[in-house]
Amino acid sequence: MRVGFIGLGSQGGPMARRIVEGGFETTLWARRAASLEPYADTAAKTAGSPAELAAASDLVCLCVVGDDDVREVLYGDNGVLAGLASGSVIAIHSTVHPDTCAEIADKAAAQGVSVIDAPVSGGGPAVEEGKLLVMIGGDEEVAERCRPVFATYADPIVHLGPLGSGQVTKILNNLLFTANLGSALSTLDLGESLGIPRVRLAEVLNGGSATSKALGSIAIFGGTVEGLAPIAGALLQKDVRHAASIAASASAPEGSVFTAADTALESMEHPR
Repeated sequence: MRVGFIGLGSQGGPMARRIVEGGFETTLWARRAASLEPYADTAAKTAGSPAELAAASDLVCLCVVGDDDVREVLYGDNGVLAGLASGSVIAIHSTVHPDTCAEIADKAAAQGVSVIDAPVSGGGPAVEEGKLLVMIGGDEEVAERCRPVFATYADPIVHLGPLGSGQVTKILNNLLFTANLGSALSTLDLGESLGIPRVRLAEVLNGGSATSKALGSIAIFGGTVEGLAPIAGALLQKDVRHAASIAASASAPEGSVFTAADTALESMEHPR
């Protein structure tokens, strides 16, 4: 399978490198030429446009930031869809609204192209270890065709159901992570008001039964989200909005998880 990869950021870049090192013929494209320079020592080829990349690929993996970014690289005369042949596959690693996946799948189906959503969790370190988590929604046969590529950087690779299932799962994951941030911040605030230094409390909680990935992230930055906000603030805001939209469309109760998530997002907007 020939692979095209777009989105060479802190997570996508290591993923692309693992695909190349896995022996797959790989083509890369980036808006900035500087983003391609780190791959000059690999066997990866580069393309002049998303359409050119797509013409050289059987599977195109997208790891850009959000919904509009995905649309930008897919649509238009120079977009991925303009270059893909019938029978090809688009894998959306970006975290986007399930409705965006459905919209793209409808357009792709008109030219015989399949779409799966395959958001990821774990970050660059997990990629380096080949332990990234991939959550797949879409046709299971198509997902299985892509599995050898995903296996170069991911374990586990979980198929969750029809198109959009991967996105719903990733969005709920990020909602709970954000809520955990909010709960941890509230606990640290309470401890501080009771005379326990938040740095010390964060250290203790992170080493005890109350620990969580969210608390660990806060502990790294001295018991606050000041350092985390520039890295993840906007992304978590996007994903919590998507979670609220999904819950509303399903007439599902939002519950206290959204209250805790809002606490974290507010703290990121006004870090102490």
